[in-house]
Amino acid sequence: MLVATELKGELARIHPARTCCQRAELAGLLYAGRTRAGVSTLDHATARVAVQLAGTLGIPVEPRRLAARPSARALRARRHLQVAFDPQLAAGWRWAEGKPCDRRAFLRGVLLSGSVSLTSSGPHVEFVLAGAAQARDLRRRLAEMSVRASAHLRRGRHVVYVKGREQLGQLLRLTGANRALLDLEAESVAREVRNRVNRLLNAEEANLGRTVRAADRQLQAIARLEARGELARLPDALRETATRRRRQPDADLDALSAALGVSRSAVNHRLRRLVALADEERDDPKEPA
Repeated sequence: MLVATELKGELARIHPARTCCQRAELAGLLYAGRTRAGVSTLDHATARVAVQLAGTLGIPVEPRRLAARPSARALRARRHLQVAFDPQLAAGWRWAEGKPCDRRAFLRGVLLSGSVSLTSSGPHVEFVLAGAAQARDLRRRLAEMSVRASAHLRRGRHVVYVKGREQLGQLLRLTGANRALLDLEAESVAREVRNRVNRLLNAEEANLGRTVRAADRQLQAIARLEARGELARLPDALRETATRRRRQPDADLDALSAALGVSRSAVNHRLRRLVALADEERDDPKEPA
């Protein structure tokens, strides 16, 4: 299963070797997690990446822990981690001029600043942005990398989210989260196998129900024929089939055909004939008393 902490831990272990990629990834962190004093996040891995990137690029940095906002749940509130540095010192990288490797690094930084949610319909990633223009810009950039994203307004904040295993898989592939991608694909395969098994079980249960109901009708028809004294006067093939059905009340047509040494269609025809003969009396007019 795709887990947020494992995903961000994997992304944090990727260290871009080129300066342009380092600057692009830091730009991605600032894009979604920027504050006036640098990057603010709840995730330790994201904060660690911001410190490493800023330090590698020669930007003075001061990591610190921000106090949680006071509330009724203050004892359980998580504290934000702030990597304080001058965002202007990280400026200079532009998406339009970025190479493919730079753009992937930028998206990795954005993904580190996002949040992974696990819902009944599957995992999805969302990014909370400053305004509508930035949300449109991120959707455009994702679309250029073949990732389809949607946006909506939630409690006055603009949220861009990537949903669907195919789209999320493409984003993980671009950002280098290969382990998370394998987990996502394995979960997809497991779900497909479970769905297929459930369909087979449901079909088998339905077939079994039909077999039981048909066998019950046939046994009742044989009993009526015997009560009317008609069973003994039937052709040998029908009497043999009636006897075999009584001996194997739960057997399906395949088992009966194997026991009788005839085809499945022949057994089906004989059983239908027995039921039809037993039902003929229902259509006969009653004799006056």
